Amino acid sequence: MSDQTPTYAKTFALGGDLPVNRLGYGAMRITGPGIWGPPQDHAESLRVLRRAVELGINFIDTADSYGPNVSEELIAEALHPYPAGLVIGTKGGLLRTGPNQWPIDASPKHLEAALHGSLKRLKVDQIDLYQLHRVDPSVPFEDTLKFLQKAQSEDLIKHVGLSEVDVDQIKKAQEFVPIVSVQNMYSVDNRKWEPVLDYTRAQGMAFIPWYPLAGGNAEALKALDQVAQKHGATPQQIALSWLLHHSPNILLIPGTSKVSHLEENVKTADISLSAEDMATLDKVGGK
Repeated sequence: MSDQTPTYAKTFALGGDLPVNRLGYGAMRITGPGIWGPPQDHAESLRVLRRAVELGINFIDTADSYGPNVSEELIAEALHPYPAGLVIGTKGGLLRTGPNQWPIDASPKHLEAALHGSLKRLKVDQIDLYQLHRVDPSVPFEDTLKFLQKAQSEDLIKHVGLSEVDVDQIKKAQEFVPIVSVQNMYSVDNRKWEPVLDYTRAQGMAFIPWYPLAGGNAEALKALDQVAQKHGATPQQIALSWLLHHSPNILLIPGTSKVSHLEENVKTADISLSAEDMATLDKVGGK
C-alpha cells in the first residue's frame, strides 16, 4: 500500500452544510439474497454498521427498498441514537415485488408513504438526504418534484438528491427544489454519465457512483491489476481510489456485509495514485 499522503480532498460538504468523509458506506448488502429479506448473519450486519462509524465513516446510504425496510431498520438498531455528524441518506421511488425485482413508483402517494416509513424506521424527524430512486415514466416529473418540494418545506427532508438522471432532468428538478446530489452508475470503465459528473461538479453537488467497480471489462481489469501491484493493493481498492482522485465531488458508498471487507474498502483512502497511475486508468474509459 502506498504510504504517500493522498493528494485529493478527503471531505465534501453535502448541500454546503453537512461535511462528510468522501469514503462512505452503502447499506444495500446488509439484506438477504436479491436484496430481499433479512441478512443471513444479523449480528455481522450490526457489526459492519458499528465498525463503519468506528473507522470514521460518517455518510451512510440506504433506501426503503433495500429488504424492503430491512436496511433502514438495521441502521437504527445498530446506531440509534446516532452519533453527532453522522449523515444518513435514504431513497424512495421503487417498489419490491420479490428478490431482484424493482418496479418504479414515484407517485406522490407512494412517496408520501415511503418517506414516512423511512422516518419511522430510522427513528428521525428529518431525513438528512432524501433521494428520488428513479424518475417514473408513468408519473409527471413535476408531480414527483412538487411532492419533494412540499416535504422539504415541512422539514421532513433536509436535502434532496436524484438517482439515474441526465443533465436536463437535474435542471428540471432544480426549478422546484435545490438538488445537492446525484447518484448514477459510474466506474473507471463506465463513463456514460461523465456529462452529469461535470455538471454536478460545476454546481457544487455531490456525485455518488453506484456499481463503482469495473464490471468485468478485460482491459479495465488488466489496468487495475497493474496499478494495484505497484501499490500493494487490490484491483477493487484501485477502482475506488481512481474515483476519489478523479473528481473532488465524488462520494463513495461501497457496500459489504462483512467487517473484513469493510476494513479493506476503508484502506482505499490511504492510497495515493500518481499522475502516471491516473493516465493508465483514464485510458480505460476512452479518455
